[in-house]
Amino acid sequence: MEKNTEKKRPVLVILAAGMGSRYGGLKQIDPIGPNGEIIIDFSLYDAWRAGFETVVCIIKHSIEDDFKRIMEAGAAKKLNVLYAYQELDDLPEGYSLPEGRTKPWGTGHAILAARELVDAPFAIINADDYYGPEAFKIIYDYLSSAEDGECYDFSMAGYLVENTLSENGAVTRGLCVKNEEGFLSEIHETQGIKRDPDGVVRFPKADGSFGEAPDGTLVSMNMFGFTPVIMKELAERFPKALDEILEENPMKGEFFIPEVVGEPVEEGKATVKVIPCGERWYGVTYQEDKPLVASAMAEKKAQGLYPEKLWK
Repeated sequence: MEKNTEKKRPVLVILAAGMGSRYGGLKQIDPIGPNGEIIIDFSLYDAWRAGFETVVCIIKHSIEDDFKRIMEAGAAKKLNVLYAYQELDDLPEGYSLPEGRTKPWGTGHAILAARELVDAPFAIINADDYYGPEAFKIIYDYLSSAEDGECYDFSMAGYLVENTLSENGAVTRGLCVKNEEGFLSEIHETQGIKRDPDGVVRFPKADGSFGEAPDGTLVSMNMFGFTPVIMKELAERFPKALDEILEENPMKGEFFIPEVVGEPVEEGKATVKVIPCGERWYGVTYQEDKPLVASAMAEKKAQGLYPEKLWK
C-alpha cells in the first residue's frame, strides 16, 4: 500500500441529510442557542478552533435553501463550506430505488455522497450531536499525521456511555471494545439504549433478552477519522449491504458507518485508534431534549467557553 507523499489539511464532513423522524422535524436546522444558533454552529466553531478550514455538509436538496442561508450567515465567514447531496437514487449500477422508499440509505451512503469533494484525511460528525471542543481537537490532531501503511490508519473519539444518554428516550450508539494497545477490536451499532429506573443502562437484543452497558462502557458517537481510502471501501461494500437491505427491510434498512469500520478491522485491513474523550454529549434526538440542550449551550456561553456571538 502506497504511503501519502503530500500532507493535506484534515477536512470535516457533516452528516445532515437525516430526516429526524423521532424528533418530529428538521432538527438539523432547529435553533437551540441564545442567538438562534443551531447545534452545527457550535460544532463548526469548535472545529474551526481545532484547526479545520474546510467543511463538507451532506444535505438533501429539500433543505438546501434554508441550510445554506444559515451557513452563509455564520460558519461560512470562517470556514470554506462545501455541499454534497445524499439522494435516494444515488445507487450502484444495476440497482433501482424501491417504490415507496423515502428514508435515506444511512450514514455509509451519506459519506459516499462526498466522494468527489474529499481527497484528504477527514472526520465525520452527525449534524444533530454536540461533541464538545476536546473531541474536535483530538481528532484533528490525529488526522494531521494519519497515514496508511500496512493497514488503513483510521481513528474515532471514544465516549463513555453515561455521557451520551437522553433523559427522554432510547438512543442508538456504537458499542465498542478496544484492545490493550488502544485500538478498536469490536463495534456494534446498537439501538434502544437507555437507563432504566433501577439505574442500569440496557438495550434490547435480537433474541428478546436485554444486554447491559455499564457506566464506563465505550461508545461511538459517529465521530470517526478516515483517510481517503474509506471511499473505496464504502463503494465496494455498499452493493452487498444493499442486497441485504432490499431482501430484509427495503423501506427502512440502512448502511451504517460502524459496519464499514468494523469489517476492515476484522479483516486486518484497518486499525482504528480509539481516542478517549471526556466530553458530555448533547443532542436533540427527541423534541423534549431541546430545552436541556438550549440551557446547556447558554451555560457554556456564560462560562466563557463560547463568545456571545459565534460568528461575528
